[in-house]
Amino acid sequence: MHDTIAPALTPALANDTTFAPESKVWIYTTSRPLNGQETQAIRQALDMFTRQWTAHNQALKAAAEVFMGQFVILMVDETQAGASGCSIDKSVHFLEALGRETGIDFFERMRFAWIEEENMHFADRPQFTQFVQQGRIGPDTLVVNTLAPSRSALENNWLVPFSKSWHKRLI
Repeated sequence: MHDTIAPALTPALANDTTFAPESKVWIYTTSRPLNGQETQAIRQALDMFTRQWTAHNQALKAAAEVFMGQFVILMVDETQAGASGCSIDKSVHFLEALGRETGIDFFERMRFAWIEEENMHFADRPQFTQFVQQGRIGPDTLVVNTLAPSRSALENNWLVPFSKSWHKRLI
């Protein structure tokens, strides 16, 4: 993790040592910021889902987090029971249904986040591209890596310099 970045800018799940470092992580970006009531309702729904999430009738050790009202993070410790294709499909269907119920798209892949002046900012792809072209986002600007595949990667590579990020390929 970057020592200069406030811990509040890193998801709590990244530091949850009750989960193995290789625990599988899925990161979803919401289509818009959630308000407090939505955040609370989504947290409750995620808690219920993770408590009953199974793979081949075997309970998964799972956790979820709503981070900064704009990310949903799911994590499964596969050292206890592995997430199967069917169980991963269950999580996707759960988030799709929750999205229909709440009017929130949890599958927004072209909304990017970065750190500027110790705050997290969000933009869609055209606006993000414009900020890069204007120099507001430079090679050393820390961007959120929504492709972190494990708890370890979430802990160590949640924020990466733009020059080393997958975002650079899209600009």
